[in-house]
Amino acid sequence: MTTSVTSRAGTWAVRRMRGGAAVLHAEPVPEPVARAVWVLEADAPALVLGSTQAWDLVDTATASRRGIELARRRSGGGAVLVDPPVTAWVDVILPAGDPLWDDDVGRAPRWVGEAWRAALAELGVVPTEVHAGALACGPLGRLVCFGTVGAGEVTSPDGRKVVGISQRRTRAAARFQCAAYTRWDPAPLVDLLGLGVDGARALADAAVGTGRDPATMVDAFLRHLPS
Repeated sequence: MTTSVTSRAGTWAVRRMRGGAAVLHAEPVPEPVARAVWVLEADAPALVLGSTQAWDLVDTATASRRGIELARRRSGGGAVLVDPPVTAWVDVILPAGDPLWDDDVGRAPRWVGEAWRAALAELGVVPTEVHAGALACGPLGRLVCFGTVGAGEVTSPDGRKVVGISQRRTRAAARFQCAAYTRWDPAPLVDLLGLGVDGARALADAAVGTGRDPATMVDAFLRHLPS
């Protein structure tokens, strides 16, 4: 894995990392904790399970045939497919006590969602909204991250997910893990999780891509981070 700190975005240190999805998810938050944004690029496609999901959900033969790495993240939520050419992946590290910190886990990610909404508006991806209500599970419940909408996540006006945000919290920090797609293609998830025709139908309209490449989305997000 190659890593480098390439710039700062206002009060945020920006660190860019490339490597296997499992390695990137396992990267520890450094101490002492300070504001940081990690721009992450997987070096191969990967299916990333949420912290409570079991490995037996996955058709490992299909994963092997498709050349898809299997990984797990420590934050909650459903499975996420990371396809490097079309996936913008950003982790935001926030130290406890920061002015942006909120003890309420439902409110905590809203500022992250607002930064993404502003970034997408700059890129002409409008309109979008930041979800402020309760978890809105689709037919697949908590199985697939982009099949449900949680607090702080960005959606289209008709409720399709545009940016997914999961969070892991400790006493010292919050780590918000964000993903957005250039285009939304649920077919690999359907195959990897054995969801069948009904699953394919449920996921087809659950999310939408931005039509913007990952680097463009990330750069816009960095410009809209709060000071």
